[in-house]
Amino acid sequence: MAQAKSENECRPRGRPPVRSDEETKGIVLEAARQAFAGDGYAATSTEELARRAGISTKTLYRLFPGKAALFEAMCADRLERLLSAVDLQASDEVDIEKGLRAALLACADLALDPEVVALQRMVLQESAAFPELAAHFYKNGISRTVTALAGWLRAQVKKKRIALDDVEEAAGMLIGMVASAPQRAAIYGGLALPSRKDIERRVKTCAALFLDGCRAI
Repeated sequence: MAQAKSENECRPRGRPPVRSDEETKGIVLEAARQAFAGDGYAATSTEELARRAGISTKTLYRLFPGKAALFEAMCADRLERLLSAVDLQASDEVDIEKGLRAALLACADLALDPEVVALQRMVLQESAAFPELAAHFYKNGISRTVTALAGWLRAQVKKKRIALDDVEEAAGMLIGMVASAPQRAAIYGGLALPSRKDIERRVKTCAALFLDGCRAI
């Protein structure tokens, strides 16, 4: 009895701590990433998303007004790691080629992430029925990735390390070199995504081509 009493006295009393909306949003976004990538947009219901996140549908709708808004928020959230990684490489101490490789690797890590490629495949399959998916994916995925890399390039132009007339165009070209071919091979050809070693080799080649060119002198 004494032992039971001791255990009861040690047990915390009162209601469990209330989870903040920001914490709940993070859990919902993670559940949405897995559900959309695995089951598709049309097949995923708000009830299923709420169940995966361990909340009520009422709470889900309080945090996100609808499934489209949740998809948009999920795409935006998925890019925060990329944006911070690109921004970190803009310091004066970083060698231009080393910095470019790091920036391109951050872009490639996101563009060639298996979940992101699965989402892109889903968008392509379902965009005819849900055109807002393509718009959200472009706005919060492709467009923001280009903008982030363009910001890094713009910083290098201001420091007179490189000369470019259009940093946005150059950023799009660079991301295309690094990621487009492997993405297409995975989505349309059913091939495996490149390994980390292959991505790093591709990034190194793209950085050298961009900075030095390949014309024989």
